Amino acid sequence: MLDPSIEKILQDRLGDKTDDYLIPPPVFEFMRGEFLTVDIDAEQIKTRFPVLAEYQNPYRIMQGGMVAAAVDNTIGPLSFLVAPFNVTRRLEMKYSRGITNDIEFIFVEAKLLSRQERRLTFNATVRDQDGTLLATGRASHWIVDNQET
Repeated sequence: MLDPSIEKILQDRLGDKTDDYLIPPPVFEFMRGEFLTVDIDAEQIKTRFPVLAEYQNPYRIMQGGMVAAAVDNTIGPLSFLVAPFNVTRRLEMKYSRGITNDIEFIFVEAKLLSRQERRLTFNATVRDQDGTLLATGRASHWIVDNQET
């Protein structure tokens, strides 16, 4: 279930084409993500994802790819809301701390940093419930020509 404010943004942006898209995306639902805040004017979004046993690597910490998926599942919806049809060209991650099972949720905040012609640059931070920085991400997206949204 989407927050009513996000539904309004999507309705304004997509009009009668809303049903043409999978919103929220199935992968976001699979990871049990939640949208916490969306600020279109500030071009930022905040989400949270549970830290689940099935996301653990052999060291009993959240696998880096799952952390990257949470970042991608935050930047992606933001890119959808603030720009024409675009795709991820590059996603870079920097991990600061392991995410152990004593952390219930990770919180991902993403922001659009710049637009240069067809290129979009986003950054994201991943924190625990106490605000400790766990990872950062940076993504480059490319606006695709001739797409209707």
